[in-house]
Amino acid sequence: MVVAPLWVVLVLSAGANAIASFAHLGLGWQLTAGGVSTVCAVALAAHYARKRRAR
Repeated sequence: MVVAPLWVVLVLSAGANAIASFAHLGLGWQLTAGGVSTVCAVALAAHYARKRRAR
């Protein structure tokens, strides 16, 4: 369903955030990657909470 793509985007955005931090890229890059990571993490948590509650 949508879980696998969310995990992929989460890992890629977390990696991009780490690279942006170590490479001293602009704050905009770090905030964007961090925001995408946060949105994916919240969506995954909501998905698993909904799935668990449905049992």
